[in-house]
Amino acid sequence: MKILHVITSLYTGGAEKLMVDLLPRLRDRGLDVSLLIFDGTDTPFRKAVERVGIKIYDLGKGGSVYSLRRLWGMRKFLRQFDVLHTHNTAPQLFAAIWNLFGGATLCTTEHNTSNRRRAWKWYRPIDIWMYSRYSRVICISKKAEENLRDFISCRDSKILTVNNGIDVGKISSARPGRTFAGIAPDCRMILMVAAFRWEKDQDTIIRAMKQLPESFHLFLVGDGVRRKDCEALAEAEAVSPRVHFLGLRTDVPSLLHEADYIVMSSHFEGLSLSSVEGMAAGKPMLASDVDGLREVVGGAGILFPHQDAEALANEILRLETSPEEYSRVASACTCKAKDYDITKMTEGYIKVYDQIRLNG
Repeated sequence: MKILHVITSLYTGGAEKLMVDLLPRLRDRGLDVSLLIFDGTDTPFRKAVERVGIKIYDLGKGGSVYSLRRLWGMRKFLRQFDVLHTHNTAPQLFAAIWNLFGGATLCTTEHNTSNRRRAWKWYRPIDIWMYSRYSRVICISKKAEENLRDFISCRDSKILTVNNGIDVGKISSARPGRTFAGIAPDCRMILMVAAFRWEKDQDTIIRAMKQLPESFHLFLVGDGVRRKDCEALAEAEAVSPRVHFLGLRTDVPSLLHEADYIVMSSHFEGLSLSSVEGMAAGKPMLASDVDGLREVVGGAGILFPHQDAEALANEILRLETSPEEYSRVASACTCKAKDYDITKMTEGYIKVYDQIRLNG
């Protein structure tokens, strides 16, 4: 079975990280997997996929992923592969359009519990039609599945959940680097790893810095369209000397072990791999109490009210003044991260492909 995964880009984010972690494992289990990228710009994630020998196609570099050039360029791949497995809106929609003319069986992964287009009532019929073209729709968490079923009013068994996963052993065994070497030894380090996209909420943690002592520094890993807005916010809040924008990084496991606190501040998530990685590093995880985070972090890490900077700062200070509670939360996070090991996710995807091979 020849399987082509299709994604908009390999800049940064959970879907992009999934390509890095999942594709070589599927290949090692005997599947013939390749990757098509709409925007083939060279990135650390692309280099990582290339290093393990996965064949990569792209449809150019830069520009809109919704361009007619990308739509037209995608057409030939539907007849070269047995399964097209899409990620993100543009590949999902374009594959559904070309599938009208035959070709590969379609499979997709739903990476979020919500998205902007679900607020557009006029677009809902398009979404319903689009998902109807797919043989299987894999949701990365139960909440993502529940919300999608409600949105498109579908109870079909083709929609199912395979929890996202990480290489827990790789994260837990990493060692601290020297990224924060320029910071005073007595400083406390807060880390958030997330793309600067509209569904993320770096704003709240930046505002929380104003309520934390001068000894606290925030490190933000990632890039994206909202980075300049967040840089401007740090300036406006007069905390920019203590807020460090690290851009795209390939040493995230080491960064996690260097940090004292891991935070994921979001408006919503699908299943936050960055949060699972933070928990696997054995550090206290603090996350927004929103869909896709409460399911992962709840019962182990600490949930703070959505967009409540004061509550986030108070939770960090509470842990700071209670070493026993700090250790308890860190230990609970380490244990819960094991529920999301990538081995379980890989088995789930293989099972889906076996179902497609047998039943279409």
